[in-house]
Amino acid sequence: MKLLVVVVCYRVPDLTIDCLRSLSGEIDRVPDARVAVCENGSGGDAADLLRRAMDENGWGSWVDLTAVEVNHGFCGGNNLLIRPALESDDPPEYVLLLNPDTIVQEHALDALVDFMDAHPKAGVAGSQLLSPEGVIQASPFLFPGVGSELDRGLRVGVLSKLLSGRLKIDHSRPNRAEWLSGASMILRTSMLRGVGLLDEGFFTYFDDVDLCLRARRAGWEVWYAPESKVVHLEGASSGIKGSTMQKPKRRPAYWFQARRRFFLKNYGKLYTALADAAFLGGYATWRLRRLIQGKPDLDSPNFLADSFRNSVFRTGFELRDVESPTTAAPAAVPTNAA
Repeated sequence: MKLLVVVVCYRVPDLTIDCLRSLSGEIDRVPDARVAVCENGSGGDAADLLRRAMDENGWGSWVDLTAVEVNHGFCGGNNLLIRPALESDDPPEYVLLLNPDTIVQEHALDALVDFMDAHPKAGVAGSQLLSPEGVIQASPFLFPGVGSELDRGLRVGVLSKLLSGRLKIDHSRPNRAEWLSGASMILRTSMLRGVGLLDEGFFTYFDDVDLCLRARRAGWEVWYAPESKVVHLEGASSGIKGSTMQKPKRRPAYWFQARRRFFLKNYGKLYTALADAAFLGGYATWRLRRLIQGKPDLDSPNFLADSFRNSVFRTGFELRDVESPTTAAPAAVPTNAA
């Protein structure tokens, strides 16, 4: 197999169907490509809706559906499909992680595959992500560190410009990157065999940063490939972001736990403590400055308290898995709608 596109659906069957509809016009541009969907424990009639859409549209010849009863998170849901594919008699050369809240544009798939074919040292490449209005979304990124955590909290323009100067991106051509959004990210399977699959200890969030860091440390290149364009309804599948006209929702505990796991796993105890202190100090200063200057409060509710509650100063330095909001799941039961 040349390409396996993996889509994990959790409580967004309608978005997933729209994503599959966009893929239906593009999948044939890549010879020997398939799509695998994991209905990740949404419950209700989500799996039935997906099966019905596959039957009604004749997608069963190129889509396989796997339904599980409990949410395994983004990492576990993807690994449920990637692992058996790699162990099969016809493993894919590439795996594309694709969010269900995406709409692939013309040539989005073959542009990524062609790019990877032309760049054998690339272990990871990511699409250009666009808003529904066509605005380029933030990706790629610099790896988080003490400086970026201070900047994230303090929100001083001079510091932001100083840090962002390390990453100069020309959105009109391919660029080397540090890490990319997992909303549309193609992975070379030989890279995955070397560094491992998604770390299920993250559950959801920071897994894409972690994977790109592991790839780079193993000598693989990470690339931004803007010839591949994908519309991303950012936050629609996770619910973590409000619209631009609304105050964001409160961040779930597993977001903070995933951030903590990323720093402890990859940088150690002292650096994690410094990163936590940098953000907490910077963010507390910003909250005070916001009050003095009378600026509107557009931050997530309880963000300072939640950040401290989940920091190493309160939780300690033990490397833990993110606590899943669901219980342990039974084995997956594959069902092909063909």
